[in-house]
Amino acid sequence: MNACVLNPHSILGGNHLFRFIYEGVGQMLPCWMAYVVAGAAIMLILINAVLLGAAIVSWGERRLLGRFQNRVGPNRWGPFGALQPIADLTKLLTKEDIVPYGADRIAFTIVPVLMVASLLVGAAVIPFAKDVALVDLNVGVLFILAVSSLTTIAIFTAGWASNNRYALFGAGRAVAVLLSYEVPVVLSVLGVVLVAGSMSLGDIVVAQAVPFFLVQPLAFFVFVAGMSAELNRTPFDVAEAESEIIAGYHTEYSGIKFALIQAAEFGGALVVSGLIATLFLAGWAGPVADWLGWLWFLIKTFIGIFLFVWIRSTYPRLRLDQIMAVCWKFLMPLSIINLIAVTLEVFFLRDAHGVLTTADLWIMAGINIVIAAVSIAVFGQLIRQQVRNSSQTAPASRLVVSGVSTIEVSQGQG
Repeated sequence: MNACVLNPHSILGGNHLFRFIYEGVGQMLPCWMAYVVAGAAIMLILINAVLLGAAIVSWGERRLLGRFQNRVGPNRWGPFGALQPIADLTKLLTKEDIVPYGADRIAFTIVPVLMVASLLVGAAVIPFAKDVALVDLNVGVLFILAVSSLTTIAIFTAGWASNNRYALFGAGRAVAVLLSYEVPVVLSVLGVVLVAGSMSLGDIVVAQAVPFFLVQPLAFFVFVAGMSAELNRTPFDVAEAESEIIAGYHTEYSGIKFALIQAAEFGGALVVSGLIATLFLAGWAGPVADWLGWLWFLIKTFIGIFLFVWIRSTYPRLRLDQIMAVCWKFLMPLSIINLIAVTLEVFFLRDAHGVLTTADLWIMAGINIVIAAVSIAVFGQLIRQQVRNSSQTAPASRLVVSGVSTIEVSQGQG
């Protein structure tokens, strides 16, 4: 039987992992069957990697939060509590799967599947080593921005289909935050695309002779803050408010449906951290040994996860009006300033072939670090001054407590 050889210029031919499996299996099976087996193997690797990674992230985040808050964290199941995610999953699998009376059963059921599906599809295009990605797309950035919008639809559907007013309120808050923060996030990623000259995630990694978190510190800051809001993480988790009784859009979910939603949330932190490593931390590129690219990628991904956990353990939850103010009055101007600065720098520094050299990237880094420091200080001071003025001018109302004492409460301070 003739061995199957995949054309390297085809859609999947540039995927070294797919081609390796296809050509290896093709020595024993017909080519059409080898194609199916290779595709199934890729999907199996993707699903298991993301879901297992979500379990590891949930355990690591709980352990880190324990250390940040001067406590132990989970430590009963397995060494250092490492089997706690398995125990949680077992408990949720044995819980009764309840559908509220009057809920839309089909829409209510499809929400967890849709959230996990959008997560898996988005993770498929992230390269975790040189020429190794489950799907290599030349429009990878656009693809991720497109599939991430499915989460917004899923969250609103969850609140509407639950037949619960609190779930609907949480879904409305979540959609408002997601749609708002999508704008500065897209503008920050657009600056990365301008410097790299490509929307392929692999090309963006190759273009980072100088890591883009130095070349575009404003874009890095806006992207991290914006993705924290889109992931419903502290201090932007007003849609869920996990420390409160009502859990937001997934209040009515239980059993395996709730487990899938939690897996999508923790897996989302993993995928976004991998995206941060790819867009701003030079992905698989490391100081030595290119064949260890997967190791450098994992290290940078866990740096991103640690950053999210650090932010969660440091800042308190913001009010909804404060969250929207941070988006439109702080992150939005910063993303526009970054985009204008990068556009001018690329226009004047690139050569006749549209290429930026390493020296050009260092020049951009020096300029943009100064712009970032000044912009953050100026707009931060403007917001603080506005909050201070609104607090001073807000009329005070008198609150009677138990008919005994009277307390003056400023409406501007909530």
